[in-house]
Parts: sequence; structure tokens; C-alpha cells
Amino acid sequence: MGEKIKLEHGAGGEIMEELLRDVILKTLTLKSAGGIGLDALDDGATIPFGDKHLVFTIDGHTVKPLFFPGGDIGRLAVSGTVNDLAVMGAQPLALANSMIIGEGLDMEVLERVLRSMDETAKEVPVPIVTGDTKVVEDPIEMFVITAGIGIAERPISDAGAKVGDAVLVSGTIGDHGIALMSHREGIAFETELKSDVAPIWDVVKAVADAIGWENIHAMKDPTRAGLSNALNEIARKSNVGILVREADIPIRPEVRAASEMLGISPYDVANEGKVVMVVAKDYAEEALEAMRKTEKGKNAAIIGEVIPEYRGKVILETGIGGKRFMEPPEGDPVPRIC
Repeated sequence: MGEKIKLEHGAGGEIMEELLRDVILKTLTLKSAGGIGLDALDDGATIPFGDKHLVFTIDGHTVKPLFFPGGDIGRLAVSGTVNDLAVMGAQPLALANSMIIGEGLDMEVLERVLRSMDETAKEVPVPIVTGDTKVVEDPIEMFVITAGIGIAERPISDAGAKVGDAVLVSGTIGDHGIALMSHREGIAFETELKSDVAPIWDVVKAVADAIGWENIHAMKDPTRAGLSNALNEIARKSNVGILVREADIPIRPEVRAASEMLGISPYDVANEGKVVMVVAKDYAEEALEAMRKTEKGKNAAIIGEVIPEYRGKVILETGIGGKRFMEPPEGDPVPRIC
């Protein structure tokens, strides 16, 4: 027998990328519908549609536990798919919901998850228009797979960063992963750690309305493997270097404290309600102001810039003035994170 699938193969980061590149992309042959396709390994695919573009994406959600501080698998499923559409510049039009449910799950749990999905979809707003349900005998509790379709005037990829651009993040980093891990480990703080899980279309739209889609050059939602992986993907795909300043990256004090206790970098764990955005330098302050006017973007910050040196790499300027590579993790250190 050959190599076995490991949890790390689905945890974002370098090990997952190897699986995608060496197995999935090599096996599948029809990978584009005329726009951005599977080979791009972006947050979704685009399909030309008249003078606009349909954007299509799909996500599987296996988070454990189903309910966690700040959210649950239902809110996560809707937010994750909406956010994949949003970072490609697409207004969400409709979602599909497929549920794989373990036999014996309390009906009350299912209803609670569905109510959460409905409430989150109304925030966007986006309808859930179709779906599928399966029940299996295995003790999995519940997996949720959501697909989404959106419409974009000008699709944004994660490969469009240009030298001189500014790099922004829409809020504090590490909230989801550290909150989930602290909850699992029973670590308590005076201020409860909560996941940031939320749909971010309103944040993206606010920036686009303020500076125009043409001045947003790249976007990524820093989910599995976190900010480190998102920035490295943008740098590598755009063939540019990215310099970020540690002092400017927003992190909650309780997240920093929990990270140190757990031995996990907040840069390497999932966020589920943030966007990393690369914009033309002259529009950086306007983009920041637009983000901060939204509830979900009130802690936004300009964290760095795109540079011509170290192409394909991310440089972190430390708090004491030193510099080091911000390497992408092999995978998210927190399993079953989303």
C-alpha cells in the first residue's frame, strides 16, 4: 500500500498544497470553464457571463465541536462560503447546503444549526436555495458542505499584488483558531475568547464602493493556516515580496496570551471573519477608513507593503527592528478547525 491520507492533508499550508498539486491537479483534466479555474487554486472559480463573471465556490466544514464560543458549524458554513465569494469580488447570489449527519444526533442540534445558518444568511443577505441530506451510521455528529454562486463585475484573484501596493487586514488575527483551541483545552481567561466567524461581504463592498474594484489588486480570507499562509500564497502567486510589520498586526491581548500558553503562533491559525486585502498605495488610507466604518472592520490596519525583493516570500519586521521570513506553516496547528 502507498502513502496514507493524514489530517495535515486537509489543514491548509504546505502539506495540503502538495496534495492539491501532486495528486488532485494531476488527476483532474477539465479544470476551467473559461475563467479562473482549479489550476489557480484560488478561493473559487469564475465563469464568463456576458459582461460580468459568475463566481462559484464550495466548502466542507468538519469543525469540532459543533458549537464553540462565538459560533457553530452552521454560522461557519454560511460565512466560509460567502467569504470565498467576497474575496473574489463577487456579490453572493445563492447558496446550496449539503449535510452529512451521524445517526443518533439529537434533532434539537440539527434545528439549532439550521437556525444559525438561516440567521447568518440573512446578515448578508443571501438565500439558501437547494441542498441535500444524508445520514450515516458512523459517529461523526455532523458535516456541512456549502456551495455558493456570486456575480462579479471585475473578479479579484489572489495573484494580482503589485510592487508598491499596501497590505491591509480587516481586524484582529487568530481569534477563531485560538478561541477554539482554548475551548478544547479548557483554558479560561477573564475575557472570554470568541471566534470571529462572520460573513465579510459588507466589508469588501464598503472598500470597493470607496476606492473602486480596479484599485483592489488581491484578496484572501486567512482561514486554515492563517495569516502566514494567506500572505505567502499572495506573494508566491503574484511573484512579489511582501513586508509586514509585527507592531502593526492587530492581535487581541487575550489571544496573544493564549497563543503563548498553547505554543501556537496566532499568525498560523484560522480566522473566519477577516480579509487580507492588497490595494494600490494611493488608496490605502481610503480603504482603511472604509473598513473601519463597518462593524466587522473596526479594528482594521495597514500591516505592510508589497516589495520587489524576496519574490515569493513574506518578510516580518519584528518589534525590535529585526527581520525574518514569515514561513507558511506545514498545516494549521489546530485540527478540525473549520
